[in-house]
Amino acid sequence: MDTRKTVVNVHEAKTNFSRLLERAHRGETIVLAKGGKPYARLVPLEAREPRKPGALKGKFELTKAFFEPLPEEEMRRWEGR
Repeated sequence: MDTRKTVVNVHEAKTNFSRLLERAHRGETIVLAKGGKPYARLVPLEAREPRKPGALKGKFELTKAFFEPLPEEEMRRWEGR
């Protein structure tokens, strides 16, 4: 993965967005600048494995206490009272 970082002003980014997007996809970080100051970052997404249903089965257990009503004081905090 490329670790270079390029700073590009907003006007140039609008004009060359597709090219910048390809560069980011290849691993480059593109910093978008507005008025000469860094404003946003265009970075590649991390590759993820597809989600598998049931992958966490058996790793967490809900006890009966989970289904019990919350104490009154905690309910007030949740409700903003």
